[in-house]
Amino acid sequence: MADIYRFGISLDRELIEAFDRHVAAQRYQSRSEAIRDLIREELVRKKWAEGGTVAGAIVMTYDHHKRELVNRLLDIQHDFHDIIISTQHVHLDHGNCLEVIAVKGQAPQVDQLSTALKVLVGVKHLNLSVSATD
Repeated sequence: MADIYRFGISLDRELIEAFDRHVAAQRYQSRSEAIRDLIREELVRKKWAEGGTVAGAIVMTYDHHKRELVNRLLDIQHDFHDIIISTQHVHLDHGNCLEVIAVKGQAPQVDQLSTALKVLVGVKHLNLSVSATD
């Protein structure tokens, strides 16, 4: 870690008690770690809102027997080849598949890809998780 800066903050008793319960429930080593995590999360949200570069994963399950779904999924992924880093395909059972798509690109493009996949008939569930690239 680079230079460490210390600073004080003032919180009312109810807020710090609730925060301490959060710290304990999440098993943080200290309040500082929890605050660092919250700050990072907020900076990722800001980057997302401003359309900055993000990295993440699209995780989806789908019915591979749904007519033309696999072809549509592949067509859409080819349309977004510039932001897709890799894909992993898992056969969950005879009719259901799990796909994990690693992405890196501008937030609006990542969102467009996620939405394009999510709305297809036969996609059962899709979750997008993003993080900052820096």
